[in-house]
Amino acid sequence: MSYNLFNLFVRLPLFLRVLIIALIVIISFGSFVHLLEPEQFPTIFEGVWWAIITASTVGYGDFVPKSMPGRLAGMTLILTGAGFLATYFASLATAAVTKQNAFLEGKADFKGKNHIIVIGWNERTRGILHTLCTNNKSISIALIDESLDKNPLPHMNVHFIRGRSNLDEVLIKANIFDAVKVIITADPNKGELQADMGSILTLLAVKGLNREVQCIVEILTSEQVANAKRAGADEIVQTNILTSYVMINSISSQQLVSSFLDLLNQLDKRNLTFKPAVPEVVNMTFMDLSHLLMKEGILLLGVKRAEETFLNPPHPFTIIQQDQLIVIMND
Repeated sequence: MSYNLFNLFVRLPLFLRVLIIALIVIISFGSFVHLLEPEQFPTIFEGVWWAIITASTVGYGDFVPKSMPGRLAGMTLILTGAGFLATYFASLATAAVTKQNAFLEGKADFKGKNHIIVIGWNERTRGILHTLCTNNKSISIALIDESLDKNPLPHMNVHFIRGRSNLDEVLIKANIFDAVKVIITADPNKGELQADMGSILTLLAVKGLNREVQCIVEILTSEQVANAKRAGADEIVQTNILTSYVMINSISSQQLVSSFLDLLNQLDKRNLTFKPAVPEVVNMTFMDLSHLLMKEGILLLGVKRAEETFLNPPHPFTIIQQDQLIVIMND
């Protein structure tokens, strides 16, 4: 039994072990001085109070031993208890600094729930995190990356975890089981095919641990889109398609590209979202519904029907029950 207690004591953090020893020393000396000088220390509490004040070298002087044995006990307490208390506070400060460094260096586990996990650090990630934290102050984000040495955004609500995102232990440190969404960005330091393969491998690891979490994956090559879907991607962002569109159209019309980019910048302050077709709008034409929503300050862009998306469909286009309306709403 004593061996098991000793093992349990040894496994405790250093500052807890020092604190326990210091408390034992203080309580022992407080009880001992009460027995030596009951007239000066009427109760054990007064003795323990004197031991704490003496060991901490404060020395109020409200309780003072008068006899030679009592003073010898006080001298012994100063030589032993003060050292333990100093060691305790030093180890406590060291533990606090170590924990802070572990947080900055990405070694601390994430304990929150209902959070978003963002994988990969690049300029796109910086913009994503900045927008998420600006639009929602209460949102919790876990950032996973193996190239960073410390948290790039320590003043935002971003918890950094350093490691390879396709390893189970790294995803578990980010609490993948309680995450609501995972955003996987392409690694800019790799070739397009290698980056896509890395993203798909990470996606497989994520879905293997939490099949229900929604995953948004950035894919650079069109031939890997099907593999990403097979791996369980809920949304696939093909950034190269957008880049190609902008570059091709800039050749023929610079004004069109500038307007398009201005539109994207303005969408940062708007809410582009899906709105389910409620029973009241079923069987209405797209044109009539567009006029109706415009009165409410909602811009109707198109309709998502199953796997197809119709932007500004030709008249007459009738809304059915399963449609998802693509709208822009003011915040």
